[in-house]
Amino acid sequence: MTASDRAVQLVRVAAEAASDKLADDILAYDVSEQLVITDAFVLCSAPNDRQVRAIVDEIEKRLREDADAKPVRREGEREGRWVLLDYIDVIVHIQHEEDRVYYSLERLWKDCPLIELPESINAHAAQRPRAVGSPRD
Repeated sequence: MTASDRAVQLVRVAAEAASDKLADDILAYDVSEQLVITDAFVLCSAPNDRQVRAIVDEIEKRLREDADAKPVRREGEREGRWVLLDYIDVIVHIQHEEDRVYYSLERLWKDCPLIELPESINAHAAQRPRAVGSPRD
């Protein structure tokens, strides 16, 4: 079993929205064979709480406008360190980069296939220095 077409559509819209707000290390995993509650995870991070919130706002806006999707659950918004948006088919994790390194969700889901994203999604990252210990180091 693989992620549904709808889940892949939501992943791409969310990843593009995150990229537009300069999110770092945007990844998407097909977790459909491991979990029954969702088909895919989108992971991304930002260097500060304010940017985490901006990414969350953009993802919600774009998924609402481009895919007619609204989250059924939101967690962590008040703290702005790790916000989870649950769209049933897709769960989006927007993390402060320190929390992303600490919790290392990539390590938990490394056996799941990556959902391919356009190269342009993470293109902006090549133009600035990376934090030591970032998820892809």
